[in-house]
Amino acid sequence: MKPYCRVLTSCRNSSIFKFPPSKSNHFIVDNSSKFQSKLTHSRRFHCCSAQILGKKCGINSNRRTFRLSDPNWGQIRVYRSCSGAHGGRRGVLVISNVASDFRKHSTSVESHVNEKGFESIYINGGLNVKPLVIERIERGHVEEESGLEFKDPGVNFDHSEGLNKEKVEREVPEIEKEAWRLLRSAVVDYCGNPVGTVAANDPGDKQPLNYDQVFIRDFVPSALAFLLKGEGEIVKNFLLHTLQLQSWEKTVDCYSPGQGLMPASFKVRTVPLDGGNGAFEEVLDPDFGESAIGRVAPVDSGLWWIILLRAYGKITGDYALQERVDVQTGIRLILNLCLTDGFDMFPSLLVTDGSCMIDRRMGIHGHPLEIQALFYSALRCSREMLTVNDGTKNLVRAINNRLSALSFHIREYYWVDMKKINEIYRYKTEEYSTDAINKFNIYPDQIPTWLVDWIPDQGGYLIGNLQPAHMDFRFFTLGNLWSIISSLGTAKQNEGILNLIEAKWDDLVAHMPLKICYPALENEEWRIITGSDPKNTPWSYHNGGSWPTLLWQFTLACIKMGRPELARKAVALAEERLSVDHWPEYYDTRNGRFIGKQSRLYQTWTIAGFLTSKMLLENPEMASLLAWEEDYELLEICVCALSKTGRKKCSRSAARSQIPIQ
Repeated sequence: MKPYCRVLTSCRNSSIFKFPPSKSNHFIVDNSSKFQSKLTHSRRFHCCSAQILGKKCGINSNRRTFRLSDPNWGQIRVYRSCSGAHGGRRGVLVISNVASDFRKHSTSVESHVNEKGFESIYINGGLNVKPLVIERIERGHVEEESGLEFKDPGVNFDHSEGLNKEKVEREVPEIEKEAWRLLRSAVVDYCGNPVGTVAANDPGDKQPLNYDQVFIRDFVPSALAFLLKGEGEIVKNFLLHTLQLQSWEKTVDCYSPGQGLMPASFKVRTVPLDGGNGAFEEVLDPDFGESAIGRVAPVDSGLWWIILLRAYGKITGDYALQERVDVQTGIRLILNLCLTDGFDMFPSLLVTDGSCMIDRRMGIHGHPLEIQALFYSALRCSREMLTVNDGTKNLVRAINNRLSALSFHIREYYWVDMKKINEIYRYKTEEYSTDAINKFNIYPDQIPTWLVDWIPDQGGYLIGNLQPAHMDFRFFTLGNLWSIISSLGTAKQNEGILNLIEAKWDDLVAHMPLKICYPALENEEWRIITGSDPKNTPWSYHNGGSWPTLLWQFTLACIKMGRPELARKAVALAEERLSVDHWPEYYDTRNGRFIGKQSRLYQTWTIAGFLTSKMLLENPEMASLLAWEEDYELLEICVCALSKTGRKKCSRSAARSQIPIQ
């Protein structure tokens, strides 16, 4: 049986987390912020109806409270449609979900010290937490909490309002005006308030499939565009509503994924109210992969959510959001899922094929670079945002250990340049010892013929995947760009990646930036690895297609490395064609000259990626808020602790040798 998507309760009789019902309809906004000393004044709510799809939608005030609570997950969600005392649309009261019977994972987070976990502190009275309320902004009125409103797309402001900098007006080119109109037309409302953007908004598309849903990964460039414009409400709403969808028990063949999983996407649906005389209500329906092609759960959704949460705080200055108890709980659930002990011997995250932006079978199962770079970024974000106390010190220790091990692993074993390829070419195999040079038993014959002539003398890149007896030498753009942004690679490696992109511009950029991977799988290799996927034919879609949405990440990486001219060159190429071609999702052919054969038009993250790139180039100082510099303390942390067993401690000299100590 498919579980309900929400729990409804009347405004008068709400009781959750063992708090007594309120005697009146007054609620207090509590952000649980250590910086916020004064409570927001009470506001009065009354349940009423709202206009949705031309029909009345609301909650019957006499409707009895009911709950959805699974004994294994112990979660409760309350969504409530409410409005102001004068009948205007006011919003939705959301009481945060918690894991009241959190299963004890055998994880590195809790394996060293037996201390009181965060679930007992949060739920069993350690914190006097009041129900959390999300105040919606009433359209047409100025509210004290927000101060954020959509601006005229014809005028651009160089800095967000959160930075308190002087606004500088400039005339916006027509293509940017069009892009802003299209981006705003893709906004999805939930109970009258913006909560995200649809993946694509092509009015001529008769079969949108799931492109009419809000995807977490797709919304990130949209969110950054709004944040850089000074419009934070939609991003805050998105973060809080997707948090409410976390860890729902969606199943495939009676099997449930791990607790803490974030959905790949969600859709706002209207459903009739029982006995409502034609009245409807809005609900959020998440997809955790049970409806996706291939039925793969999204590993990257939770990682992107954490990264976006940090970006929201950095740009707006609203750090109270990340300090809320429900948000802190959401971060920890995601980390517990990612840091769970298993059978894997590597610090990189083991995932199945199709669990990230490349969401179809493309031979990336195992330890793909894209996931490792996002994982590393999410760990660094979490270390910044987590409130440190007795309940989190084990988690912080686990984060530091994993960051150290992961950065060493990627820098040492994923990096290839001419020097490293020469070493692999001379590898000995079948080495059995802790001192083996060829630790993963890589056979030299795996070096592909195309690589020998392709890699430049100056520069290199991080390979796509590493497993026992297997190195995937394909160049994956997102993973390499995000390694630069997060400083997963060393400064020398980061510079080498940009050198390679510049040297191989005709292969990786050509007529439309940027190739999602290079080279494409062809002939028998394509048939075996993709299963003869008709959408991932050579030089199309995920198999060597060109994706304009990668522009904003390329721009961010170039600005961080002090080479914005490369980004400007790529943006100029895209600017010539995107509007004329109606903002496609991707381009086909080796040089990116054709619009993708199954590409959706008016693809939102194509539009948002272009706008974000333009704003970053105009305000390069904003890039420093979204990127990370080298953390030298991580280089001093060694998690091996092998000396007690009589083994030799691992050597970090190889990694340290490439780091210029300031």
